Amino acid sequence: MIIPFFSLALFNCSTKNDPNYDASTTIVKWQNDKKSAVTISFDDGLINQFTSTIPVLNQLQLPATFYVITGKIPGAGKPKFIGRPLADILKESVSPTTSENFFERASAIGFYDEGRAIGYHTRAGELLERGQEEAAMKVIDDGFEILRTGKPSKINDIIYHVNDVDTTTWDDLKKYIADGHEIGSHTVSHPRLSVLDSANMFYELIQSKNDIERYLGKEATFSAECPYGTEYPRVMEAARLVYPSLRNRLFNEDVEEFNRGSQEIPLANTEYIQWQRGILTNTTEDVMESWVDSSLVHNNRWLVLVIHGVDGIGWESKSTQQLETYFKYIKSKEDQVWVATFADVVKYIRERENAKVESFFDNGQIKISLSSTLDPEWYHLPLTLKTLLPKNWEKATITDNETGEIISSTLISSENETFSIVYPVIPGKSVTIKKSN
Repeated sequence: MIIPFFSLALFNCSTKNDPNYDASTTIVKWQNDKKSAVTISFDDGLINQFTSTIPVLNQLQLPATFYVITGKIPGAGKPKFIGRPLADILKESVSPTTSENFFERASAIGFYDEGRAIGYHTRAGELLERGQEEAAMKVIDDGFEILRTGKPSKINDIIYHVNDVDTTTWDDLKKYIADGHEIGSHTVSHPRLSVLDSANMFYELIQSKNDIERYLGKEATFSAECPYGTEYPRVMEAARLVYPSLRNRLFNEDVEEFNRGSQEIPLANTEYIQWQRGILTNTTEDVMESWVDSSLVHNNRWLVLVIHGVDGIGWESKSTQQLETYFKYIKSKEDQVWVATFADVVKYIRERENAKVESFFDNGQIKISLSSTLDPEWYHLPLTLKTLLPKNWEKATITDNETGEIISSTLISSENETFSIVYPVIPGKSVTIKKSN
């Protein structure tokens, strides 16, 4: 699914019937008219992320996004190699790896001897993404030599994501969604997608999506994160065909993106900035708090936090106590910061960029309609509208035109002794604002 670019011109409003009153209505930048957005996200679906941090998040009423490796969840499709017999590929590996057979060999190598050579696959992907293709092919040759000769593997820094302590179930994940959290895909087995051939790459992407949809519903397939934070072009092109949004890259011309490895200071004047920050074992509380504070300086910044290990399980682990302290700090800023899942922030940005709001004053009432060009099956998050009220209006009531229900709203002071009213509307809906006593 290719997501189109968006035009800011789409949320202008029009005013009719009263030249003396401008019923100007805008769609504010962040939900509930906050100054910035923060997303707390976790990678790998490790058990302590759920059992240790979700109780803390729930107590603080903070939502988070969890990207899970589906192949280790009972009932899901397991990691597998799609292609020719592994024995044939091993036999042919006596000849050097070339650009013609590199992707097949890099896809296959992790499936010999219960994953004994998976580290070679991982290292080859890292080198390829750095532009070191020859070095990547040499790593694959070294791995196959070990497999052929039976020499012991001495690969360092192998991360095995399937382990005995990961006991998460689909029922557990359903409960976390019911608590307000987001579950997204992190592929079937957490491979280096950049060195997989097309068949194996799409298996990792599609099988994970299919299992999530089967057990958790289509809504949970909106967001994905390709492993290792990759932005490799052929991977991004493929993943965009499978998922509506990726934490890796959004491909939106109005959103400038800084990944978690970037050392740049995001000072751009684009409409939105997605600023990812990775929380590592040695990242101090002061630094983490400064990220939140910095996001409040510029109202276009979306801070996306990336967390892995918790309480000794997983890469770059933090303790629950450290995370709780940080989450409490984020909570203390909630009057200014919109804390939301990755999917909700993406949906809000895209809806805002593709919506058109019309407002007019008629017989003492302000009529508002909000339309959108996006698929309502995916994009049905309420947008926050802000309407200027007439000078003599100090209170107002907003009614959903379809249901007749009263919509909650907030009055804020404007210039010249007037008020504005802030309220939520789902794209495709219309509302009426009336003066109240």
